Amino acid sequence: MLAISHAEPGDVGDLADLMEELDRFYGVTEIGPRIERESQIRRVLFGVRPAAYTLLARDGEELVGMAAYSFLWPAAGVTTSLFLKELYVRQNRQRHGVGRRLIEVLCEVAAAQGCSRVEWQTEVDNAAAQAFYKALGAPVLSGKVFYRLDETELTRLAHGGQKP
Repeated sequence: MLAISHAEPGDVGDLADLMEELDRFYGVTEIGPRIERESQIRRVLFGVRPAAYTLLARDGEELVGMAAYSFLWPAAGVTTSLFLKELYVRQNRQRHGVGRRLIEVLCEVAAAQGCSRVEWQTEVDNAAAQAFYKALGAPVLSGKVFYRLDETELTRLAHGGQKP
């Protein structure tokens, strides 16, 4: 029986394991110490000012998936949007309705919070994710360009640095 709930402090260990699997899925070969991952998860999800929220999907006691999200403002006018940062379902549980159920509950959260939209992105070469989102009826949006500053670049700019 699949159950979806918000992560609680007692879920940090299971979430650290799932995040390691997620990192390996994205090709990370060197995983930092578990205690460091757990500390980061506690700070981000349960600190004084949480940076994110996480829905967990469990089948019995087994953690089988997660949806990490934040709220963004402004969205349309002065409304808020819910931004899905990461949707991940364990490899052996994909195509069993877990991802769909996480998205449904995520939309329930967005509606309850008065959000005007739910937004996310996926890797260009992640055909499976794109097929999943298409099956949900989510259109691909054009007209946006995605930017990212890595730690080196954000530190340089934070200290007033100029691009050489």
